[in-house]
Amino acid sequence: MEHFLGGDWEITPAGGVTGKAFFARHAGKELFLKRNSSPFLAMLSAEGIVPKLVWTKRLENGDVISAQHWMNGRELVPEEMESDRVARLMGKIHSSKPLLNMLKRLGKQPVLPAATLSDIYSRTNVISAHPVVADAVHFLEEQLPNVPDYQFVVCHTDVNHHNWLLSDQDELFLIDWDGAMIADPAIDLGTLLFGYVKQENWTGWLSQYGLVLTPDFFHRMKWYAAAQLLLSIEWNREKTRFHDMNRSLASLHRLMKAEYNLFGNGENKKDAFKK
Repeated sequence: MEHFLGGDWEITPAGGVTGKAFFARHAGKELFLKRNSSPFLAMLSAEGIVPKLVWTKRLENGDVISAQHWMNGRELVPEEMESDRVARLMGKIHSSKPLLNMLKRLGKQPVLPAATLSDIYSRTNVISAHPVVADAVHFLEEQLPNVPDYQFVVCHTDVNHHNWLLSDQDELFLIDWDGAMIADPAIDLGTLLFGYVKQENWTGWLSQYGLVLTPDFFHRMKWYAAAQLLLSIEWNREKTRFHDMNRSLASLHRLMKAEYNLFGNGENKKDAFKK
């Protein structure tokens, strides 16, 4: 990487699970570099969803390096996830035809709810005996016929507060799109609403997003929220992150008790989907 940019650049790892992200600094310039990012990044940049893409270049070994403007700023705190601007940006993403068409051109196929359940079967067999897990899997099985397999949009799939960047110029971005898929918007909205927004504020939040809350959509969100938590529990178990695993188990237990109530008592907890 240093050879590619030149010896004057200071390059440091940016962290993350993949190890493919880096910071580069030189003479007051700062870039965020990523190895082998998806061509989808260019469309996200054009739509103003992520910081501006500066260039993309191919190395001799075939790797592709993308460079974005490094934005000074901070991640959102959990309480800020209830804000109207988060709802509006999420609505912009889910309603974007250019983003959807780009993922289709990249060969992405819609992820059907039955495929999600099959993925859970294959990945949670070790923990399936846990009563909370067993209860959630039974819920997914029972409710699968009521979860539609249409109205798919571009979903981020990991919209926890760590992936929302507020720049020093007061620009809001949603970053880290490695898990993007074409799927039911309830995947993202379930995480946001059950995880961060008091239920009595759901109607107003969804109004900013561009949706009217109904019992059917509530149950769709609950279905996908349970699926996301089950996969998170297994991922944390595999990584021996047992504290996070137990926290997600507790969140799943709360979720299973959640019922549709337009003026709810705030039963959902703000830490439900933190990793």
